[in-house]
Amino acid sequence: MTVTQNTLIPNAGSMSEFIGAFDVRSKVTDYVYCCRFSNLWNAIATRHSDTVDCKFFVDGRKTIVGLSHPGMIEFSNRNGRNPSDRELSYIAAEFLRERLEQEDEHSLYDVDATEVVRLTQKLGLH
Repeated sequence: MTVTQNTLIPNAGSMSEFIGAFDVRSKVTDYVYCCRFSNLWNAIATRHSDTVDCKFFVDGRKTIVGLSHPGMIEFSNRNGRNPSDRELSYIAAEFLRERLEQEDEHSLYDVDATEVVRLTQKLGLH
């Protein structure tokens, strides 16, 4: 999933349709994970975490990717705007894809600010 535009990706459609279902092949075992994005929410209240949590189903099991708020602030400072919810879902999906390619499967990932910024750059988000 590579974003080629350097513009805002708008929040169009229902949240569960932000990202279509996708498969990830493990580079370690060649196993293919089936992934589906569900939704995202601010995790400050739900898990007392300074993140936006993105929920996926990986082979039917719930997986949370928590994106660091400080990473989003860094994105905002660099680009003069906040990332859209859809862009956050792309960032979380790319992180999840990278982890699953390495057979690093967990039910919860916390993505620090440095990784959030790296992923926005990898995806070409500005």
